[in-house]
Amino acid sequence: MTAYKKKLIEVAIPLEAINAASAREKSIRHGHPSTLHLWWARRPLAACRAVLFAQLVDDPSGYTEALLDDPKIRTQAEADLARRIKAWRDRKADAHGNVPDTPEPTLEDCAADIERKRLFQIIEELVKWENSTNEEVLERARAEIRRSCGGDLPPIYDPFSGGGSIPLEAQRLGLPAYGSDLNPVAVMIGKAMIEIPPKFKDMEPIHPGLKDRNHYRNAEGLAEDLKFYGEWMREKAIERIGHLYPQVALPNEHGGGKATVIAWFWARTVPSPDPAFAGVQVPLVSSFLLSSKKGREVWIEPLVDKQAKTIRYRIRRGGTKAELAAAVVGTTAGKRQAFRCIMSDTALPYDYIRSAGKSGKMGQTLIAIGAEGKKGRVYVEPLPEHLNIARSATPTWRPDTPLPANPRDFKTPNYGLSTFGDLFTDRQLVALNTFSDLVADARAEIEEKAHLAGMTVDTKPLRENGKGAKAYAEAVSIYLAFAADRAADAWSAQVGWRHSVEASRSTFARQALPMLWDFVELNPFSQSNGNWTDASVEWVYKSLSAFSPASEGVITQGDAQSVEYPGPSVVSTDPPYYDNIGYAELSDYFYVWLRRHARSVYPDLTSTLSVPKAEELVATPYRHGGKKSAESLFL
Repeated sequence: MTAYKKKLIEVAIPLEAINAASAREKSIRHGHPSTLHLWWARRPLAACRAVLFAQLVDDPSGYTEALLDDPKIRTQAEADLARRIKAWRDRKADAHGNVPDTPEPTLEDCAADIERKRLFQIIEELVKWENSTNEEVLERARAEIRRSCGGDLPPIYDPFSGGGSIPLEAQRLGLPAYGSDLNPVAVMIGKAMIEIPPKFKDMEPIHPGLKDRNHYRNAEGLAEDLKFYGEWMREKAIERIGHLYPQVALPNEHGGGKATVIAWFWARTVPSPDPAFAGVQVPLVSSFLLSSKKGREVWIEPLVDKQAKTIRYRIRRGGTKAELAAAVVGTTAGKRQAFRCIMSDTALPYDYIRSAGKSGKMGQTLIAIGAEGKKGRVYVEPLPEHLNIARSATPTWRPDTPLPANPRDFKTPNYGLSTFGDLFTDRQLVALNTFSDLVADARAEIEEKAHLAGMTVDTKPLRENGKGAKAYAEAVSIYLAFAADRAADAWSAQVGWRHSVEASRSTFARQALPMLWDFVELNPFSQSNGNWTDASVEWVYKSLSAFSPASEGVITQGDAQSVEYPGPSVVSTDPPYYDNIGYAELSDYFYVWLRRHARSVYPDLTSTLSVPKAEELVATPYRHGGKKSAESLFL
């Protein structure tokens, strides 16, 4: 019987270096794999890389004899042993006269520690972000893995692959990477990160435009085609829906002339509860501030005419402390009363607002417009023609998948917004439908250009391991679909405004969908915050460009209890955390669009109307009949 050899992870790893690298990773945005597509609770890549290495590499305590055969290590170990023996003999007694009971150091202990320190240095270099594509550092790690695994790089399997961090890092280390997940959104992300890039590695782009470079490595060619056809989609979208995004006239103090709109600012409204103002829709605004930058404060002032029963809005710059303080709180009235009616100054409690929303009486009104000025953001009063154009948008399709009755993470159903389609304005739906249709158009265009570029005429699709023109077009279209999903995150009526930096936040500023009272509608065709090119395509492009697969990868859909393992493999996984995140329900937000974008590419993955939930390993009380039964199911 072979003596059991401990792996490095069972004894010690350099936690401080791993934690520091993982923390630093959070500040890296462009080019990080996490920016390819939103996923909740991704594992830090540095930690995954370190754990995989330490999971596969033997701890030196299992081969100290061989270490001591090296004269250099033996000499160093003997010197270390002399110091440690002296320290061991000089142990201090505690207040009760007890001497710490520790075993006497041995030469083998010292040799193991010397070798362990060398392995730690490899890990410390391995976890640095700038070394994530450093072949010299990666090859050093691979050599250690081969030495501990009989000369091979063993396959890794993650049955809860989620955002794909573990399979991605296995692939980076040259280990055949396998993963599976129940969630089709996670599976598609995994395929885009791990499965597709190796198929088209080192290929030149096929687009007919000027090429960015002469030599293409890894997924750089694939990424360049994504960028080219992303811009192609933008131009086609302008032709189709550009009229829905008019320019705005700037005030003379800002140079006059016309400017491109960055954002339209909207507030949800409910009828005034005061009979004297029956029929007047009053705004629910959490803050009237547009810019809180010192010396450049800009805010919206509501002008109420009680006689005429009207409310209009004007832009104010600067102001007294009292005026700015009032602008900060908008029309809020404290936690219990929620809001106040600016017509009558009466309370608008949450129960009243919920009732108005569920009875179809909640509306929305335009309260300001933000534009691209010559010296920064310019804000102007809402204009009737802009309101009319926004209201003229008529979407041909809206996602009618119901929002979950999840009281913890989804608040909008309480106010009458009960489907995923209700989370968008009509103009946003028109834009998202247009870009969704253009994903399919781009796929056909790419396949045609791939043929002209000399790519093999292979009719086998991507899902059947095709590598010809058809599969390549489908591959690029998946990344374009991810760009469209990023657009859905940026273009919803759940997007707030950060007045401190004069920019929008995304729909998923946190892993929930709270009720948002005032929101911004961004212009896909501006040159600023939230546009199609910079907020969608560019992020996917930079993430894809950085992929450097050193092995093949496969990600499949399946329940971890019944999925087939990919033969003998090392399992490395991070299962869901009890009830911390409702992955399935949150990812429905993207699935309803991905299903539309990618159904022809992955029909099996998109065969259900929503993400599977009954088998999901999350202890969700409302879904499983209470906390106890949910916990029982989870365990």
